[in-house]
Amino acid sequence: MTASIYFTSSEGFSGKAAVALGVLETLTQRVGRVGVFRPIVKDAERDDVLEILVDHLDPTLELRPADCVGVTYDDVHDDPAAALARIIARYGEVARQCEAMVIVGSDFTDVGNPAELGFNARVAANLGAPVLLVLSGRNQTDLSARSAAEMAQAAALAVPELEAEHARLLACVVNRADPEQREGIRAAVAEALDEVSGDGTPSIPVWALPENPLLTAPTVGQLVDAIDGTLYSGDPALLDREVLGVTVAGMAMEHVLERTFESGVVFVAGDRTETLLALLLAQQADSFPSLAALVVNGPFEFSPVIQQLLEGVEPNLPIIRTVHGTFDTATRIVNTRGSLGRDHHRKHTTALADFAAHVDADELVKLLEVPEPGVITPLMFEYQLLDRARADRKRIVLPEGGDDRILTAASILLQRQVADLVVLGDETAIRRRGAELGLELDRARIISTDDPQLLQRFAEEYAKLRAHKGVTVDEALEKMRDVSYFGTMMVHLGLADGMVSGAAHTTAHTIKPSFEIVKTKPGTSIVSSVFLMALADRVLVYGDCAVVPDPSAEQLADIAISA
Repeated sequence: MTASIYFTSSEGFSGKAAVALGVLETLTQRVGRVGVFRPIVKDAERDDVLEILVDHLDPTLELRPADCVGVTYDDVHDDPAAALARIIARYGEVARQCEAMVIVGSDFTDVGNPAELGFNARVAANLGAPVLLVLSGRNQTDLSARSAAEMAQAAALAVPELEAEHARLLACVVNRADPEQREGIRAAVAEALDEVSGDGTPSIPVWALPENPLLTAPTVGQLVDAIDGTLYSGDPALLDREVLGVTVAGMAMEHVLERTFESGVVFVAGDRTETLLALLLAQQADSFPSLAALVVNGPFEFSPVIQQLLEGVEPNLPIIRTVHGTFDTATRIVNTRGSLGRDHHRKHTTALADFAAHVDADELVKLLEVPEPGVITPLMFEYQLLDRARADRKRIVLPEGGDDRILTAASILLQRQVADLVVLGDETAIRRRGAELGLELDRARIISTDDPQLLQRFAEEYAKLRAHKGVTVDEALEKMRDVSYFGTMMVHLGLADGMVSGAAHTTAHTIKPSFEIVKTKPGTSIVSSVFLMALADRVLVYGDCAVVPDPSAEQLADIAISA
């Protein structure tokens, strides 16, 4: 039988999509075929939540978002009974292909009759899916934090609605809880659920996720849309950066600079170019916060000399132009709600990290009675690797610190606490680029290949290793400035446990230093490589397909043993 779980809430903007993403990842790590389903959506052609979840499924399922939709709000209004029957039929079509199902209820954006929580409970009961209730730790009007007593009351009020429709409450997650009251809120909700559930009923597990401003922050790109703006200059890649607040530059320049903060947006009237230039200058200084963007509002055009200056500076920081006035621009920005978008990968990583840190995944899987997998899918294999890496953390050096992909990957690994990372490159440049991209690199150690002490030590060691080739220390110094040689020497001397490279360098450039420095271990006659081939139901190891193009029988045997 297909294991299933139904996500619903008692109000909108609870953040249940982020919680569902965490549960989905938990299940895909343990079950071969996991599906997703949305019983009720506003638009059958496009649903942001479904697109995010489907992107995280095993691709061999070949499920499209449109396959995972039950009915629309209009269908429910027209004929609730017929809509429910269609939901059940559509769900069955997807569930038959899967071992587990993640079902995400409606969003409180349309259904008015019957009551939305009650209707979701009825759907869950008819699908035979236990309910995971998601409660928001924020008030809907002013987004202020709710107290433990308020959260307990919200939980107590929700249970009768679920029971009235014969839905079974499996667990509860308080999302966006006040971080300082998180444990008190969790305990209060658990106590409230025990009281309303009655004697003899097993306690309902309750978890609380702390408020994380990043997850509800709009991106620069979303603000551009809200203010009818255009990108005047700057790096388009930074439009995906989250905005954590706004400063209106309606004061003297020095006071504006005092009020900037990390990932903030400053908007300034188009004729206040002295403030604009001061803000751009501040972005070049490590002593000032890294802004997400500058918004220049109003009908004023830049003078030719200012345009010439901006073209010469070529700032990475996005400068957005809009014709709207200050009040209108500010209102539009403040009213822009962030969401967990399909391409917001930093939000996905953060949501998954928060879920893993605060929810007992093993207990949740046990509650769902998930069947033991008969195969190992690539997603399950990836989870097992990451889990083993966390259990035995190693120090890994990443030589290609100038590549945005490497920095992004480093941020993900650090957030998930998979490894301790050393990134090679100029620390100021890497930290600045990481801040521009909105990455979490604080826990990464950044080392320059020009570090005089390490460079001298590495050169002397390399000269000693290559003395039979006549290599001098001066020649070795030049060689060690190459990131591949520098990183390999770190591994050789025990300063790192391993090196990962090849995003910006060829295989030959990456592995040649290991031939000269690390060499083969005793008993191994040939250097070889392996790679992992992820198939639909298993993962295979292939060796060697890169280093030895035409191996002899003896070499093949050695390669097989090494692999």
